[in-house]
Amino acid sequence: MGYNQKMFALGNKRSIIREIFEYSKIRSAEIGAENVFDFSLGNPSVPAPAEVNDTIRELLDTKDSVLLHGYTSAQGDANTRKIIADRINEKFGVGISPNLIYMTCGAAASLSICLKAVIEEGMGDECIVFAPFFTEYRVFVENAGGKLVVSKPMEKTFQIDVADFESKITPATKAVIINSPNNPSGVVYSEETVKALSEVLKRKSDEYGRVIYLIADGPYRELVYSGVEVPYLMNYYDNTLVCYSFSKSLSLPGERIGYIAVAPKMQDAQTIYLCVCGAGRSLGYVCAPSLFQQVIASCIDAKVNVEAYKENRDILYDNLTAYGYECVRPDGAFYLFVKALEEDAYKFYERAKAHELLVVPCDDFGVSGYVRVAYCTDRKKVVGALPAFEALAREYQQ
Repeated sequence: MGYNQKMFALGNKRSIIREIFEYSKIRSAEIGAENVFDFSLGNPSVPAPAEVNDTIRELLDTKDSVLLHGYTSAQGDANTRKIIADRINEKFGVGISPNLIYMTCGAAASLSICLKAVIEEGMGDECIVFAPFFTEYRVFVENAGGKLVVSKPMEKTFQIDVADFESKITPATKAVIINSPNNPSGVVYSEETVKALSEVLKRKSDEYGRVIYLIADGPYRELVYSGVEVPYLMNYYDNTLVCYSFSKSLSLPGERIGYIAVAPKMQDAQTIYLCVCGAGRSLGYVCAPSLFQQVIASCIDAKVNVEAYKENRDILYDNLTAYGYECVRPDGAFYLFVKALEEDAYKFYERAKAHELLVVPCDDFGVSGYVRVAYCTDRKKVVGALPAFEALAREYQQ
Protein backbone atom coordinates (compact mmCIF):
# COMPACT_ATOMS: atom_id res chain seq x y z
CA MET A 1 0.00 0.00 0.00
CA GLY A 2 3.01 2.30 0.23
CA TYR A 3 2.73 3.08 3.95
CA ASN A 4 3.04 1.37 7.34
CA GLN A 5 -0.40 -0.03 8.07
CA LYS A 6 0.43 -0.68 11.72
CA MET A 7 1.38 2.98 12.24
CA PHE A 8 -1.72 4.08 10.34
CA ALA A 9 -3.88 2.00 12.70
CA LEU A 10 -2.25 3.64 15.74
CA GLY A 11 -2.69 7.12 14.27
CA ASN A 12 -6.22 6.51 13.04
CA LYS A 13 -7.56 5.35 16.40
CA ARG A 14 -6.51 7.16 19.56
CA SER A 15 -6.37 5.43 22.94
CA ILE A 16 -9.77 5.36 24.68
CA ILE A 17 -8.46 7.96 27.16
CA ARG A 18 -7.57 10.40 24.39
CA GLU A 19 -10.84 9.74 22.55
CA ILE A 20 -12.81 10.74 25.64
CA PHE A 21 -10.58 13.75 26.27
CA GLU A 22 -11.16 15.00 22.72
CA TYR A 23 -14.93 14.44 23.09
CA SER A 24 -14.78 16.47 26.32
CA LYS A 25 -13.29 19.46 24.50
CA ILE A 26 -16.04 19.34 21.87
CA ARG A 27 -18.78 18.94 24.49
CA SER A 28 -17.34 21.75 26.63
CA ALA A 29 -17.49 24.12 23.65
CA GLU A 30 -21.15 23.16 23.16
CA ILE A 31 -22.51 23.43 26.71
CA GLY A 32 -19.73 25.06 28.74
CA ALA A 33 -16.80 23.41 30.48
CA GLU A 34 -18.46 23.88 33.88
CA ASN A 35 -21.23 21.49 32.78
CA VAL A 36 -18.93 18.67 31.66
CA PHE A 37 -17.45 16.43 34.35
CA ASP A 38 -14.35 15.17 32.63
CA PHE A 39 -12.43 12.53 34.62
CA SER A 40 -10.62 11.06 31.62
CA LEU A 41 -7.04 12.33 31.48
CA GLY A 42 -4.37 12.20 34.20
CA ASN A 43 -3.62 15.89 33.73
CA PRO A 44 -2.70 17.38 37.15
CA SER A 45 -4.80 20.32 38.31
CA VAL A 46 -2.56 20.95 41.32
CA PRO A 47 -0.13 23.68 40.21
CA ALA A 48 3.61 23.15 39.98
CA PRO A 49 5.48 24.25 43.13
CA ALA A 50 6.21 27.98 43.18
CA GLU A 51 9.97 27.35 43.03
CA VAL A 52 9.57 25.76 39.60
CA ASN A 53 8.24 28.94 38.01
CA ASP A 54 10.68 31.04 40.05
CA THR A 55 13.57 28.90 38.82
CA ILE A 56 12.48 29.20 35.20
CA ARG A 57 12.41 32.99 35.49
CA GLU A 58 15.79 33.05 37.22
CA LEU A 59 17.37 30.77 34.63
CA LEU A 60 16.04 32.88 31.76
CA ASP A 61 17.37 36.03 33.38
CA THR A 62 20.79 34.79 34.47
CA LYS A 63 21.95 31.82 32.42
CA ASP A 64 23.68 31.74 29.07
CA SER A 65 21.21 30.91 26.28
CA VAL A 66 23.44 28.14 24.93
CA LEU A 67 23.27 26.39 28.31
CA LEU A 68 19.49 26.76 28.45
CA HIS A 69 18.50 26.14 24.85
CA GLY A 70 21.43 24.31 23.31
CA TYR A 71 22.13 20.60 23.19
CA THR A 72 23.32 18.74 26.26
CA SER A 73 25.17 15.42 26.02
CA ALA A 74 22.97 12.78 24.40
CA GLN A 75 22.38 11.07 27.76
CA GLY A 76 21.70 14.37 29.52
CA ASP A 77 23.46 17.17 31.38
CA ALA A 78 26.22 15.79 33.64
CA ASN A 79 25.32 18.02 36.61
CA THR A 80 21.63 17.15 36.42
CA ARG A 81 22.42 13.44 36.28
CA LYS A 82 24.73 13.81 39.30
CA ILE A 83 22.04 15.61 41.31
CA ILE A 84 19.50 12.91 40.46
CA ALA A 85 21.94 10.11 41.35
CA ASP A 86 22.81 11.84 44.65
CA ARG A 87 19.12 12.12 45.62
CA ILE A 88 18.41 8.49 44.75
CA ASN A 89 21.35 7.44 46.92
CA GLU A 90 20.28 9.69 49.81
CA LYS A 91 16.74 8.33 49.78
CA PHE A 92 17.30 4.69 48.90
CA GLY A 93 20.99 3.93 49.43
CA VAL A 94 21.54 2.02 46.19
CA GLY A 95 24.95 3.46 45.30
CA ILE A 96 24.07 4.57 41.77
CA SER A 97 26.45 6.77 39.74
CA PRO A 98 25.52 9.56 37.29
CA ASN A 99 26.87 7.31 34.53
CA LEU A 100 23.85 5.03 35.02
CA ILE A 101 21.31 7.87 34.62
CA TYR A 102 19.83 8.72 31.21
CA MET A 103 17.63 11.83 30.86
CA THR A 104 14.44 11.35 28.83
CA CYS A 105 11.39 13.08 27.41
CA GLY A 106 9.09 11.75 30.16
CA ALA A 107 8.10 8.24 31.25
CA ALA A 108 6.77 7.15 27.85
CA ALA A 109 10.20 7.72 26.33
CA SER A 110 11.82 5.98 29.32
CA LEU A 111 9.69 2.89 28.87
CA SER A 112 10.13 2.80 25.10
CA ILE A 113 13.91 3.10 25.47
CA CYS A 114 14.17 0.39 28.16
CA LEU A 115 12.06 -2.06 26.16
CA LYS A 116 14.07 -1.37 23.02
CA ALA A 117 17.28 -1.85 25.02
CA VAL A 118 16.43 -5.34 26.34
CA ILE A 119 13.99 -6.89 23.85
CA GLU A 120 15.58 -8.53 20.82
CA GLU A 121 13.32 -8.17 17.80
CA GLY A 122 12.53 -11.41 16.01
CA MET A 123 13.53 -13.57 19.00
CA GLY A 124 10.02 -14.09 20.37
CA ASP A 125 10.76 -12.10 23.55
CA GLU A 126 7.83 -11.58 25.92
CA CYS A 127 7.09 -8.82 28.43
CA ILE A 128 4.73 -9.44 31.35
CA VAL A 129 2.51 -6.64 32.67
CA PHE A 130 0.19 -6.67 35.68
CA ALA A 131 -3.48 -5.94 35.11
CA PRO A 132 -4.81 -3.38 35.36
CA PHE A 133 -2.09 -1.70 33.30
CA PHE A 134 -1.61 1.56 31.42
CA THR A 135 -2.98 0.96 27.93
CA GLU A 136 0.07 2.24 26.06
CA TYR A 137 2.25 -0.58 27.45
CA ARG A 138 0.96 -2.75 24.64
CA VAL A 139 2.04 -0.18 22.04
CA PHE A 140 5.49 0.24 23.61
CA VAL A 141 6.14 -3.50 23.94
CA GLU A 142 4.97 -4.39 20.43
CA ASN A 143 6.90 -1.48 18.92
CA ALA A 144 10.07 -2.88 20.54
CA GLY A 145 9.39 -6.23 18.86
CA GLY A 146 8.03 -8.04 21.92
CA LYS A 147 4.81 -9.78 22.86
CA LEU A 148 2.68 -8.49 25.75
CA VAL A 149 1.63 -11.10 28.35
CA VAL A 150 -0.93 -10.12 31.00
CA SER A 151 -0.88 -11.36 34.60
CA LYS A 152 -4.23 -11.18 36.39
CA PRO A 153 -4.50 -9.40 39.77
CA MET A 154 -5.88 -10.57 43.10
CA GLU A 155 -9.62 -9.98 43.31
CA LYS A 156 -10.79 -7.02 45.39
CA THR A 157 -7.30 -5.82 46.47
CA PHE A 158 -5.77 -5.67 42.97
CA GLN A 159 -2.39 -6.61 44.42
CA ILE A 160 -0.24 -8.82 42.18
CA ASP A 161 -1.29 -12.46 42.12
CA VAL A 162 2.21 -13.91 42.49
CA ALA A 163 1.12 -17.45 41.62
CA ASP A 164 -0.54 -16.27 38.40
CA PHE A 165 2.54 -14.18 37.61
CA GLU A 166 4.86 -17.17 38.02
CA SER A 167 2.63 -19.25 35.76
CA LYS A 168 3.04 -16.64 32.99
CA ILE A 169 6.85 -16.75 33.01
CA THR A 170 8.40 -18.81 30.22
CA PRO A 171 11.89 -19.13 28.71
CA ALA A 172 10.76 -16.33 26.35
CA THR A 173 10.15 -13.85 29.20
CA LYS A 174 12.61 -11.01 28.82
CA ALA A 175 11.08 -8.21 30.85
CA VAL A 176 8.39 -7.37 33.41
CA ILE A 177 6.80 -3.93 33.84
CA ILE A 178 5.57 -2.96 37.30
CA ASN A 179 3.72 0.30 37.97
CA SER A 180 3.24 1.36 41.60
CA PRO A 181 1.32 3.43 42.57
CA ASN A 182 -0.73 1.92 39.80
CA ASN A 183 -2.50 3.55 36.90
CA PRO A 184 -5.51 2.96 36.76
CA SER A 185 -6.22 1.50 40.23
CA GLY A 186 -4.20 3.75 42.55
CA VAL A 187 -3.03 0.60 44.37
CA VAL A 188 0.45 0.62 45.92
CA TYR A 189 2.04 -2.83 45.75
CA SER A 190 3.04 -3.89 49.26
CA GLU A 191 6.55 -4.78 50.37
CA GLU A 192 5.35 -8.36 50.86
CA THR A 193 4.17 -8.46 47.25
CA VAL A 194 7.43 -6.92 45.97
CA LYS A 195 9.55 -9.41 47.92
CA ALA A 196 7.55 -12.35 46.57
CA LEU A 197 7.77 -10.98 43.03
CA SER A 198 11.53 -10.52 43.35
CA GLU A 199 12.05 -14.07 44.63
CA VAL A 200 10.15 -15.46 41.65
CA LEU A 201 12.23 -13.38 39.23
CA LYS A 202 15.51 -14.49 40.83
CA ARG A 203 14.48 -18.14 40.78
CA LYS A 204 13.26 -18.09 37.19
CA SER A 205 16.30 -16.18 35.95
CA ASP A 206 18.51 -18.85 37.51
CA GLU A 207 16.34 -21.65 36.10
CA TYR A 208 16.48 -20.31 32.54
CA GLY A 209 20.07 -19.09 32.71
CA ARG A 210 19.14 -15.61 31.45
CA VAL A 211 18.29 -12.30 33.07
CA ILE A 212 14.65 -11.27 33.34
CA TYR A 213 14.63 -7.47 33.58
CA LEU A 214 12.25 -5.65 35.90
CA ILE A 215 11.17 -2.26 34.52
CA ALA A 216 9.73 -0.06 37.27
CA ASP A 217 7.38 2.59 35.90
CA GLY A 218 7.23 5.06 38.79
CA PRO A 219 5.88 8.50 37.87
CA TYR A 220 3.39 8.43 40.77
CA ARG A 221 5.96 7.48 43.44
CA GLU A 222 5.58 10.77 45.35
CA LEU A 223 1.78 10.81 45.16
CA VAL A 224 0.92 8.62 48.15
CA TYR A 225 -1.37 9.20 51.11
CA SER A 226 -1.21 8.77 54.89
CA GLY A 227 2.43 7.77 55.04
CA VAL A 228 2.14 4.77 52.72
CA GLU A 229 5.58 3.50 51.67
CA VAL A 230 6.42 2.62 48.06
CA PRO A 231 9.20 -0.01 47.95
CA TYR A 232 12.15 1.06 45.78
CA LEU A 233 12.58 -1.88 43.43
CA MET A 234 16.38 -1.70 43.09
CA ASN A 235 16.64 -2.63 46.77
CA TYR A 236 14.76 -5.88 46.14
CA TYR A 237 15.82 -7.01 42.68
CA ASP A 238 19.22 -6.26 41.17
CA ASN A 239 18.23 -6.39 37.50
CA THR A 240 15.94 -3.37 37.70
CA LEU A 241 15.58 -0.35 35.42
CA VAL A 242 13.67 2.57 36.94
CA CYS A 243 11.64 4.78 34.62
CA TYR A 244 10.74 8.09 36.21
CA SER A 245 8.96 11.25 35.15
CA PHE A 246 8.50 14.60 36.89
CA SER A 247 5.11 14.97 35.17
CA LYS A 248 3.13 14.12 38.29
CA SER A 249 5.55 14.84 41.15
CA LEU A 250 6.06 18.43 39.92
CA SER A 251 2.86 18.82 37.85
CA LEU A 252 4.83 19.18 34.60
CA PRO A 253 3.24 16.67 32.21
CA GLY A 254 3.56 18.89 29.17
CA GLU A 255 7.27 19.52 29.68
CA ARG A 256 8.18 15.86 29.04
CA ILE A 257 11.10 15.46 31.40
CA GLY A 258 12.20 12.30 33.20
CA TYR A 259 15.00 9.76 33.42
CA ILE A 260 16.06 6.13 33.36
CA ALA A 261 18.16 4.72 36.23
CA VAL A 262 20.01 1.43 35.71
CA ALA A 263 20.57 -0.48 38.97
CA PRO A 264 24.30 -0.55 39.82
CA LYS A 265 24.06 -4.20 40.93
CA MET A 266 22.51 -5.25 37.62
CA GLN A 267 24.35 -7.98 35.75
CA ASP A 268 26.48 -6.16 33.16
CA ALA A 269 25.06 -2.82 34.32
CA GLN A 270 27.37 -0.71 32.15
CA THR A 271 26.55 -2.79 29.08
CA ILE A 272 22.82 -2.39 29.67
CA TYR A 273 23.33 1.36 30.18
CA LEU A 274 25.04 1.51 26.78
CA CYS A 275 22.08 -0.42 25.35
CA VAL A 276 19.84 2.28 26.85
CA CYS A 277 22.01 4.94 25.19
CA GLY A 278 21.83 3.05 21.90
CA ALA A 279 18.07 2.61 22.13
CA GLY A 280 17.65 6.31 22.87
CA ARG A 281 19.75 7.07 19.82
CA SER A 282 17.81 4.70 17.56
CA LEU A 283 14.48 6.18 18.66
CA GLY A 284 15.66 9.77 18.44
CA TYR A 285 15.26 10.27 22.21
CA VAL A 286 18.56 12.06 22.82
CA CYS A 287 19.18 15.34 24.64
CA ALA A 288 16.03 15.73 26.74
CA PRO A 289 14.73 19.35 26.94
CA SER A 290 17.74 21.38 28.06
CA LEU A 291 15.90 24.11 29.95
CA PHE A 292 13.96 21.58 32.02
CA GLN A 293 17.05 19.55 32.80
CA GLN A 294 18.31 22.75 34.47
CA VAL A 295 14.96 23.26 36.21
CA ILE A 296 15.03 19.74 37.62
CA ALA A 297 18.59 20.22 38.87
CA SER A 298 17.39 23.21 40.93
CA CYS A 299 14.00 21.81 41.99
CA ILE A 300 14.83 18.18 42.74
CA ASP A 301 13.43 18.48 46.29
CA ALA A 302 10.29 20.43 45.39
CA LYS A 303 6.89 18.83 46.01
CA VAL A 304 3.32 19.36 44.88
CA ASN A 305 0.38 19.57 47.29
CA VAL A 306 -0.51 15.88 47.55
CA GLU A 307 -3.11 16.67 50.22
CA ALA A 308 -5.32 18.25 47.53
CA TYR A 309 -5.46 14.90 45.71
CA LYS A 310 -6.17 13.07 48.96
CA GLU A 311 -9.11 15.37 49.68
CA ASN A 312 -10.51 14.74 46.18
CA ARG A 313 -10.08 11.00 46.72
CA ASP A 314 -11.91 11.10 50.05
CA ILE A 315 -14.81 13.13 48.64
CA LEU A 316 -15.29 10.79 45.70
CA TYR A 317 -14.67 7.51 47.49
CA ASP A 318 -16.90 8.32 50.48
CA ASN A 319 -19.77 9.59 48.35
CA LEU A 320 -19.61 6.98 45.58
CA THR A 321 -19.55 4.09 48.03
CA ALA A 322 -22.51 5.69 49.83
CA TYR A 323 -24.39 5.79 46.50
CA GLY A 324 -23.79 2.06 46.03
CA TYR A 325 -20.67 1.97 43.86
CA GLU A 326 -17.90 -0.54 44.58
CA CYS A 327 -14.46 1.11 44.45
CA VAL A 328 -10.86 0.18 45.12
CA ARG A 329 -9.61 2.60 47.78
CA PRO A 330 -6.41 4.08 46.29
CA ASP A 331 -3.31 4.66 48.42
CA GLY A 332 -1.57 6.64 45.71
CA ALA A 333 -1.71 8.30 42.28
CA PHE A 334 -4.98 10.14 41.52
CA TYR A 335 -7.29 7.52 40.06
CA LEU A 336 -10.38 5.82 41.47
CA PHE A 337 -11.06 2.36 40.05
CA VAL A 338 -14.83 1.93 40.08
CA LYS A 339 -16.80 -1.21 39.30
CA ALA A 340 -19.33 -0.46 36.57
CA LEU A 341 -22.97 -0.91 37.53
CA GLU A 342 -23.42 -3.38 34.69
CA GLU A 343 -21.21 -6.04 33.15
CA ASP A 344 -20.29 -4.02 30.08
CA ALA A 345 -18.10 -1.07 31.09
CA TYR A 346 -18.57 0.57 27.68
CA LYS A 347 -22.36 0.57 28.05
CA PHE A 348 -21.93 1.99 31.54
CA TYR A 349 -19.65 4.70 30.11
CA GLU A 350 -22.31 5.63 27.55
CA ARG A 351 -24.98 5.92 30.24
CA ALA A 352 -22.63 8.02 32.36
CA LYS A 353 -21.98 10.24 29.35
CA ALA A 354 -25.70 11.06 29.22
CA HIS A 355 -25.18 12.68 32.65
CA GLU A 356 -22.11 14.54 31.26
CA LEU A 357 -19.87 12.23 33.33
CA LEU A 358 -16.77 11.21 31.39
CA VAL A 359 -15.06 8.16 32.86
CA VAL A 360 -12.75 5.66 31.15
CA PRO A 361 -13.88 2.05 30.56
CA CYS A 362 -10.98 -0.20 31.52
CA ASP A 363 -11.22 -3.22 29.21
CA ASP A 364 -8.09 -1.95 27.41
CA PHE A 365 -6.36 -1.87 30.82
CA GLY A 366 -6.70 -5.64 31.08
CA VAL A 367 -9.65 -5.70 33.52
CA SER A 368 -13.25 -5.73 32.28
CA GLY A 369 -16.22 -4.30 34.10
CA TYR A 370 -14.43 -1.31 35.66
CA VAL A 371 -14.00 2.37 34.85
CA ARG A 372 -11.25 4.79 35.81
CA VAL A 373 -12.05 8.16 37.39
CA ALA A 374 -9.09 10.58 37.24
CA TYR A 375 -9.67 12.87 40.22
CA CYS A 376 -6.71 15.17 39.50
CA THR A 377 -9.23 17.80 38.43
CA ASP A 378 -10.19 20.84 40.49
CA ARG A 379 -12.28 20.50 43.66
CA LYS A 380 -15.27 22.37 42.21
CA LYS A 381 -15.51 19.82 39.41
CA VAL A 382 -15.29 16.88 41.84
CA VAL A 383 -18.04 18.24 44.08
CA GLY A 384 -20.15 19.33 41.11
CA ALA A 385 -20.09 15.81 39.68
CA LEU A 386 -21.56 14.16 42.79
CA PRO A 387 -25.24 14.73 41.88
CA ALA A 388 -24.57 13.19 38.45
CA PHE A 389 -22.91 10.12 40.01
CA GLU A 390 -25.85 9.79 42.40
CA ALA A 391 -28.43 10.13 39.63
CA LEU A 392 -26.61 7.50 37.56
CA ALA A 393 -26.57 5.06 40.48
CA ARG A 394 -30.27 5.69 41.15
CA GLU A 395 -31.00 5.02 37.46
CA TYR A 396 -29.47 1.55 37.78
CA GLN A 397 -31.11 0.84 41.13
CA GLN A 398 -34.54 1.60 39.69
